[in-house]
Amino acid sequence: MKRVKLDKIDLKILKNLQENGRITNVELAKGAGISAPPCLRRVRALEENGFIKGYHAEVDSAVLGYGVTVFAHVKLVSQAETDLNKFEDLISSWDRVRECWMLAGETDFLLKVVAHDWDDYQHFLTENLTAAPNVTSVKSSLAIRAAKDEVGVPIEV
Repeated sequence: MKRVKLDKIDLKILKNLQENGRITNVELAKGAGISAPPCLRRVRALEENGFIKGYHAEVDSAVLGYGVTVFAHVKLVSQAETDLNKFEDLISSWDRVRECWMLAGETDFLLKVVAHDWDDYQHFLTENLTAAPNVTSVKSSLAIRAAKDEVGVPIEV
């Protein structure tokens, strides 16, 4: 991907879209201080250049019956690239794993897992996660509440 220099207008567009993905192009253009047609062209260019990866709705997990969030610290027996890739492929098939981060240090992967309740998570833990090939240990941390849950990155305009 070629390096693209963002100007102040691009940054305003990104900031406003990150805060409200449903904003109309007219509102977005107004916030950026330009007219709608060039705003739409800029949004498309930001998408094509990889600055915007997609658009999503923020869904309330508890309303859908997922009352428990657990962070699972996973250690593997082997950290060979093929083994890491196999583990990543496996967890990609598990819908309840919402995030997966490979870490440096004692923990190889940190997983954010949602479950209906603690028993549901325990079933997932014993039937899937600890039974997975190459997994040597899992330490689970039950989330009590989210003190901050921001999406995206800070965008300074």
